[in-house]
Amino acid sequence: MQPQRSATGRQILWGWSFLALTILACVRSGLTTPIAGGELPGAASESVVPPPLPTQVKLNTMAPLNLPTRLPNAPLQTPTPDPPRVLPTLRSQSQIHIVAPGETLAIIARKYGVLWASIAAENNLENPDMLSVGQNLVIPPPQPSGTGSFYKVIPDSELVFGPASVLLDMDGFLKMQGGYLLNYREELNDEWWSGGQIVSRVAREFSVNPRLLLALLEHQSGWVTQKNPPTETLEYPLGYVDSNRKGLYRQLIWAANNLNRGYYLWKVNALSHWNLVDGSVILINPTINAGTAGVQYLMSLMFNRSDWDHAVSQDGLARSYHKLFGSPFDFSIEPLLPPDLQQPPLELPFEVGKIWSFTGGPHGGWGDGSAWAGLDFAPPGNALGCVPSDEWVVAVADGLIIHSSEGAVVLDLDGDGYEQTGWTILYLHIESRDRTPVGQWVKTGDIIGHPSCEGGLSNGTHVHLARRYNGEWISADGSVPFNLSGWLSQGTGQEYDGYLVKNGQTIEAWDSRKTENQISR
Repeated sequence: MQPQRSATGRQILWGWSFLALTILACVRSGLTTPIAGGELPGAASESVVPPPLPTQVKLNTMAPLNLPTRLPNAPLQTPTPDPPRVLPTLRSQSQIHIVAPGETLAIIARKYGVLWASIAAENNLENPDMLSVGQNLVIPPPQPSGTGSFYKVIPDSELVFGPASVLLDMDGFLKMQGGYLLNYREELNDEWWSGGQIVSRVAREFSVNPRLLLALLEHQSGWVTQKNPPTETLEYPLGYVDSNRKGLYRQLIWAANNLNRGYYLWKVNALSHWNLVDGSVILINPTINAGTAGVQYLMSLMFNRSDWDHAVSQDGLARSYHKLFGSPFDFSIEPLLPPDLQQPPLELPFEVGKIWSFTGGPHGGWGDGSAWAGLDFAPPGNALGCVPSDEWVVAVADGLIIHSSEGAVVLDLDGDGYEQTGWTILYLHIESRDRTPVGQWVKTGDIIGHPSCEGGLSNGTHVHLARRYNGEWISADGSVPFNLSGWLSQGTGQEYDGYLVKNGQTIEAWDSRKTENQISR
């Protein structure tokens, strides 16, 4: 089934006749040193020139396209609100919280969506700054201050790294804008990355739309269009002040993870309200879409009530997006996930006859906000920790290797060369030794590489497996459960806990090697 372009809004006018996507190598950690201006000395990257633009992202025409007409002061349009959904009931009773090490009253108040002063008053705290580990606190129910905006900021397909994101030529776009981001440089793990490379990298790793990240950056700091943005934005370009989040890369990964968190929690109907930084509690408007929920959630982590109202209105982030790209709904692909979506046949990611351990039930695909799309498996052996393994991780299906770097391998099942279209499989923690290179077509059971701790955080050698369709993370225990060699994934409601079930047999996830978690093909 080919995703169709939404009929909402005016026809897109673009000026990029060369529509190639650069897939960047990923580097997952390291101290950052930003430098504005100058050359880019030896930035490590991996470029994949994909085949011609796939038919899945035809919007209305494949004719030469022109840049969108910018009408920064024009009124913005928004589609009809979604049918209202029934949201979870807001807590109406007091409950007890036991103070844990490192917790402050502000931290506890935000966790429960109440004002810290309300907790202090409820518990007759003489000094709110003095809490004892193990102390029991009565937490009063939240007191909402109204309902949030119904304004739909973006369609779902503009939050995820979806098919229409193929249209963005990052280098050409930034050169045209001529802002601070164009000449920005940042050092990550002793390698230099440009501003555009960092945005592209975060977009593909977290599977968040690069246009949304650029619009967010422009809204918060003007980095995209201004050559000399405000000095106070240079360390914290998104305005989120945290000493552990300095620099463009760390600001963007924080934002992308939380955009995902709001998006995927909304999709499983797990949200009823927003907790703002000033302690305000806002009931979520039940007619918004998941993409807008992602934006509203992120803004709730940064703003008080009045600033939040502006940020999620048509004059907030939506205006910044429109200034750069035109209407986001001109890029809409609906439905992003076909209603009859089914997973293609997949096999367990190891060789026939080998006994591996099922060590991680449903958990984040990339970061802890990206749905519970991932499952973990550890190789045979008695060694503990991050030790080398000669066991092979193998292809779960036929496909094209379109990314292979820094512990990550991406298998494209439709073979069109794009991570943004169709089914893709992410393998994480694949050792650099013997890792299958980009551009290789593999058959089911062909080797991918060895399990390891490379890439991301890991306390032991294993492989992490996750699925995406049209750029959206697909939950391992959702309506399209992970099915590996007939083993169906089931969750328990707690991250990393879960089961694989097949023909009446059940295997439980454990973070060690036990009889209960042994599995083979």
